Amino acid sequence: MSAATRASIGLILVAAILASLPFWTGAANLRLVGEILSYMALAVLWNLLAGYAGLVSVGQQAFLGLGGYTLFICTIWFGMPPLAAIPLAAVAACLAGMIFAPLLFRLEGAYFAVGTWVAAETVALVFAAIPSLGAGAGMSLPAAAVKGIASSKTMREWLIYWVMLAIALGVLGGTYALIRSKAGLALMALRDNATAAGSVGVDIWWTRFWTYIGVAAATGAVGSVIFLQKLRISPDAGFSLNDWTAIVIFIVVIGGIGRIEGAIVGTLVYFLLREMLIDYGTVYLIVLGLIGILVMIFSRGGVWGLVERRLGWSLLPTRRLREEP
Repeated sequence: MSAATRASIGLILVAAILASLPFWTGAANLRLVGEILSYMALAVLWNLLAGYAGLVSVGQQAFLGLGGYTLFICTIWFGMPPLAAIPLAAVAACLAGMIFAPLLFRLEGAYFAVGTWVAAETVALVFAAIPSLGAGAGMSLPAAAVKGIASSKTMREWLIYWVMLAIALGVLGGTYALIRSKAGLALMALRDNATAAGSVGVDIWWTRFWTYIGVAAATGAVGSVIFLQKLRISPDAGFSLNDWTAIVIFIVVIGGIGRIEGAIVGTLVYFLLREMLIDYGTVYLIVLGLIGILVMIFSRGGVWGLVERRLGWSLLPTRRLREEP
């Protein structure tokens, strides 16, 4: 049995366990797992963007907030069922990525990162200036739309959780399949050495473009489900740098940038630390900062990079070995 087959079987088993979660746990635990899944998906996407395509963005909150607002607009203005608006949220974020990419790709390194932040802030200011969207106060889903999701609050929470689970697993499985494909070879070449990748025929601009808009679309979908669960959105919440990008960057850094497993491990480590230290106020943030610094000093590959080097583990192998069919 190949490593890829074992990874696929493992993913299916985990998916089955997570899908059954609503039947044997409470609402609070279900929301926590849903939050973990959302951050894991965002971390995998940011890791794909920065760790493979070399695009270090600090403006992914633009697509997340845009996805959330698209769902609310489609539901409130056009009377669409909220769940049916999720694909449109992904399309809106994808279109925004198509507009941003040709402009931002003129920049490199730190200038690109700052450019993504400026783009995100611009989008936030635009939404905050539209009175029909609640301006800075934001907007809430009407009760009729909320009840249209499901007849009971319990079933509504179950459905939203299952949708988030499907998106998170889709992001994880899709990213894994992409990295193991021919296009993934180009991405890994970019990750290792962009100049060398270009010299052997990799179209750096288009590879990065398709990665950027694909990540944007998926981020928009994740954002729409996050705010569907919250039932309310505002510019400050939807386009928050601290909530949606800074935390995700921290997750990927401590988990291991440039490795799919790093995003998963980093998410679990972050939530473990949060649950343990959240009652200690500012100490919680200080500890997170210290851990991030220590990881960057002693293990540039993150926690998973250290495990991989010491134990040789590979949960989601992306290298094609000769013995694999």
